[in-house]
Amino acid sequence: MADDKTRTDNRDRSQMTRDEDYEVRHFAEEAGITPEQARTLIKRHGTDRKVLHELAESIKGT
Repeated sequence: MADDKTRTDNRDRSQMTRDEDYEVRHFAEEAGITPEQARTLIKRHGTDRKVLHELAESIKGT
């Protein structure tokens, strides 16, 4: 049975939750950086996923 597309929550998927360890670990794994690097990026640059992914790419390049 298909999901009911009319039943959605109000979460903003473009933002991360910095307080959830599993979400930070998932972002780090997805971006190819360490969890410590991910936490540093979030602390310095905020929780916008697009910005964080761009910054993670620049870290991986070094």
